[in-house]
Amino acid sequence: MIAALVLIALVVLSFRTTSSSASAAPPVPCTTSALGQAFDSQFHLASIQNFGCEGQWAYVWATVGTGEQAIGVTEVLAYDAISGRWAIVSRSVDCKASILPSVIYHQGCFSN
Repeated sequence: MIAALVLIALVVLSFRTTSSSASAAPPVPCTTSALGQAFDSQFHLASIQNFGCEGQWAYVWATVGTGEQAIGVTEVLAYDAISGRWAIVSRSVDCKASILPSVIYHQGCFSN
Protein backbone atom coordinates (compact mmCIF):
# COMPACT_ATOMS: atom_id res chain seq x y z
CA MET A 1 0.00 0.00 0.00
CA ILE A 2 2.77 2.43 0.88
CA ALA A 3 4.56 1.57 -2.35
CA ALA A 4 1.41 2.45 -4.33
CA LEU A 5 1.12 5.85 -2.55
CA VAL A 6 4.77 6.62 -3.21
CA LEU A 7 4.32 5.71 -6.87
CA ILE A 8 1.26 7.96 -7.17
CA ALA A 9 3.11 10.83 -5.49
CA LEU A 10 6.02 10.45 -7.89
CA VAL A 11 3.72 10.44 -10.90
CA VAL A 12 1.92 13.58 -9.69
CA LEU A 13 5.21 15.38 -9.03
CA SER A 14 6.63 14.44 -12.41
CA PHE A 15 3.68 16.11 -14.22
CA ARG A 16 3.71 19.24 -12.09
CA THR A 17 4.85 22.41 -13.87
CA THR A 18 6.65 25.24 -12.16
CA SER A 19 6.18 28.93 -12.67
CA SER A 20 9.89 29.56 -12.38
CA SER A 21 10.71 28.23 -15.83
CA ALA A 22 12.61 30.71 -18.00
CA SER A 23 10.61 32.61 -20.57
CA ALA A 24 11.87 33.13 -24.10
CA ALA A 25 13.58 36.40 -24.89
CA PRO A 26 11.52 38.80 -26.98
CA PRO A 27 12.41 38.84 -30.67
CA VAL A 28 15.02 41.35 -31.85
CA PRO A 29 13.34 44.00 -34.05
CA CYS A 30 14.75 43.91 -37.59
CA THR A 31 13.04 46.77 -39.40
CA THR A 32 14.32 49.91 -41.12
CA SER A 33 12.75 51.95 -38.34
CA ALA A 34 14.48 50.03 -35.55
CA LEU A 35 17.83 49.89 -37.36
CA GLY A 36 17.62 53.55 -38.38
CA GLN A 37 17.56 54.63 -34.73
CA ALA A 38 21.25 53.65 -34.49
CA PHE A 39 22.08 56.56 -36.82
CA ASP A 40 20.20 59.21 -34.82
CA SER A 41 23.11 60.52 -32.78
CA GLN A 42 25.91 60.08 -35.33
CA PHE A 43 24.57 60.80 -38.82
CA HIS A 44 21.62 62.26 -40.66
CA LEU A 45 20.10 59.11 -42.16
CA ALA A 46 18.67 59.87 -45.59
CA SER A 47 17.68 56.31 -46.56
CA ILE A 48 18.37 52.61 -46.10
CA GLN A 49 18.96 50.70 -49.32
CA ASN A 50 19.51 47.21 -47.88
CA PHE A 51 19.74 45.52 -44.51
CA GLY A 52 19.79 42.14 -42.86
CA CYS A 53 19.76 40.75 -39.34
CA GLU A 54 20.82 37.55 -37.67
CA GLY A 55 20.46 37.22 -33.93
CA GLN A 56 21.85 40.31 -32.21
CA TRP A 57 23.78 41.45 -35.33
CA ALA A 58 22.76 43.44 -38.41
CA TYR A 59 24.24 45.15 -41.45
CA VAL A 60 22.86 48.28 -43.08
CA TRP A 61 23.62 49.82 -46.47
CA ALA A 62 22.49 53.42 -46.14
CA THR A 63 22.84 56.95 -47.41
CA VAL A 64 23.73 59.56 -44.81
CA GLY A 65 23.91 63.31 -45.18
CA THR A 66 22.06 65.53 -47.62
CA GLY A 67 22.72 67.17 -50.96
CA GLU A 68 26.34 67.18 -52.05
CA GLN A 69 27.37 65.83 -48.63
CA ALA A 70 25.30 62.66 -49.04
CA ILE A 71 27.40 59.48 -49.02
CA GLY A 72 26.72 55.74 -49.10
CA VAL A 73 27.85 53.86 -46.00
CA THR A 74 27.87 50.29 -44.81
CA GLU A 75 27.51 49.77 -41.07
CA VAL A 76 27.48 46.77 -38.76
CA LEU A 77 25.12 47.03 -35.80
CA ALA A 78 24.68 45.14 -32.55
CA TYR A 79 21.43 44.92 -30.62
CA ASP A 80 21.53 45.96 -26.97
CA ALA A 81 18.75 44.05 -25.21
CA ILE A 82 18.98 46.29 -22.13
CA SER A 83 18.31 49.54 -24.01
CA GLY A 84 16.19 47.83 -26.66
CA ARG A 85 18.11 49.62 -29.42
CA TRP A 86 20.58 48.88 -32.18
CA ALA A 87 24.02 50.53 -32.04
CA ILE A 88 26.66 51.00 -34.71
CA VAL A 89 29.81 49.04 -33.82
CA SER A 90 33.39 49.45 -34.92
CA ARG A 91 34.00 47.38 -38.04
CA SER A 92 37.72 47.34 -37.24
CA VAL A 93 36.89 45.56 -33.97
CA ASP A 94 33.87 43.39 -34.80
CA CYS A 95 34.34 42.46 -38.46
CA LYS A 96 35.75 39.03 -37.81
CA ALA A 97 34.31 35.78 -39.12
CA SER A 98 34.75 34.32 -35.62
CA ILE A 99 32.43 36.99 -34.14
CA LEU A 100 29.75 37.72 -36.75
CA PRO A 101 27.22 35.44 -38.42
CA SER A 102 28.28 34.71 -42.01
CA VAL A 103 25.68 36.89 -43.75
CA ILE A 104 26.45 39.89 -41.54
CA TYR A 105 30.18 39.39 -42.00
CA HIS A 106 29.97 39.18 -45.79
CA GLN A 107 27.37 41.91 -46.35
CA GLY A 108 28.58 44.32 -43.68
CA CYS A 109 32.36 44.10 -43.69
CA PHE A 110 33.52 44.22 -47.29
CA SER A 111 32.38 47.56 -48.68
CA ASN A 112 33.11 51.24 -48.16
